[in-house]
Amino acid sequence: MDLLNDSTSLDNKTLDKLKYDLVRDNLVTYDDIEHAQELAVAQNTNIGQILINTGMIDENVLMKFLEEKLHTPCVDLENYTIDKKCLDFITYQDAIRFKILPLFIIEDTLTIAMADPMDLFSIDKIMQITKKNIDPVIASEKSILKKINEYYDIKSKVENINLDNSKTFNWQEELHNDDLSQEHIQVLFRAILKQAINEDIHELYFENSQEGLNVYFKRPVEIYKTGTIPSLLTSSFIQSLKTMSNLDPNVFEIPQLGKLNFNVDDNELTASVSAFPTISGERILIKIYHPPLSLDKLNITQNKIEIIKQAMTKSGIILICGSSLSGKTHLIYSILSNLIPKARNVMTLESIAKYKLKNVAQCELNENIGFNLDKAMRFIEFQSPDIIYFEGITTKEGLDFFTSLTLKNKTLITEFLAENMDDLRRKFEFSEFTMFKSVISCLIFIHNKDSIEVFDKNELDKYLL
Repeated sequence: MDLLNDSTSLDNKTLDKLKYDLVRDNLVTYDDIEHAQELAVAQNTNIGQILINTGMIDENVLMKFLEEKLHTPCVDLENYTIDKKCLDFITYQDAIRFKILPLFIIEDTLTIAMADPMDLFSIDKIMQITKKNIDPVIASEKSILKKINEYYDIKSKVENINLDNSKTFNWQEELHNDDLSQEHIQVLFRAILKQAINEDIHELYFENSQEGLNVYFKRPVEIYKTGTIPSLLTSSFIQSLKTMSNLDPNVFEIPQLGKLNFNVDDNELTASVSAFPTISGERILIKIYHPPLSLDKLNITQNKIEIIKQAMTKSGIILICGSSLSGKTHLIYSILSNLIPKARNVMTLESIAKYKLKNVAQCELNENIGFNLDKAMRFIEFQSPDIIYFEGITTKEGLDFFTSLTLKNKTLITEFLAENMDDLRRKFEFSEFTMFKSVISCLIFIHNKDSIEVFDKNELDKYLL
């Protein structure tokens, strides 16, 4: 996660004082410390978290080191049950801000877990907030953040977005720089989504800067910045967004992919949420998918629909082409919602299932547990599918495998990125596509939402061969 842009978050005073003791105790090298400091500055986090995340030191070893040097108990929060009444003393926002978790209280002394027990500034602030004496114990920052999100009642659903058809709506109208409440974070995110929907935006992303978290909207031919979420709100905003998307809010060093469902005027929309680590902090991209429409509402004539219908009944590849953000996935979902022939076993291989499709076995790939495209290719034939939709081809092996399935009387549906027909021809000139191109039974090219061409096998021979 991205940390607050103040002294309580960016510096770990304990480790800053003891970092060379780590070297003297042969737990890390001097070069490790230097490298960790550089990464800490670049990634806007503290040196202790960098040492752990990069594997320079084991987390348990570091906690034991701190316990011995500071003569302060170290707590394993995974095996610790807190007194939940103590949560009333510290709000979720302050727990996130100071990276602390209240554990128990005896008379007027509140014991808290914190990653930086030498941060006297934070301890003083907590004493002012709680009106209690504070007794800190040591716990890893990652475990503290994890338990904060487990114990505190955090809203995990985006409330209904009501559109007013106003094209001048600006999410920054909801921006209050000093409001760290969870309710405000929810309102702010909902406002960003509302502006995106109003402006017919299907892709937006959040990127760290010195000022905070920049918000960008993307169209097919342009990217524009719509504003900046201040640094003070960045940590809480990303924590909330990741929680709502079923991502681990405490993991920020590896890519994550999640899904977000929200209602717009009582119509449910789905979005994929991708978190990716950069040297400036996590970059989070959201792709919004609208519910599939019937094909006639997509400006496809009945003659063209019949061509697609026929292709669904025979072996071969149905290829949907177009530029980025042209609506390829939306069209595929519309086809699978409306044109599945009777008595056909239909399966999908997707990174994210956008909408539940009737009479379709939808499969989400999951790299975290080893269910990747390679494994899916080796086992999907055992399911005896007649029609398979897969998002795209990333390897030569994948291209050859799915092409070979057409020789086993399978119908394949997939998408391919091409700016126009000339671009498609140029890409298909590569020898790797020779076999693939020969088994295409139907090609659908999306020029824009008002212009969709459909080619059958005979017409393709004129355009591509």
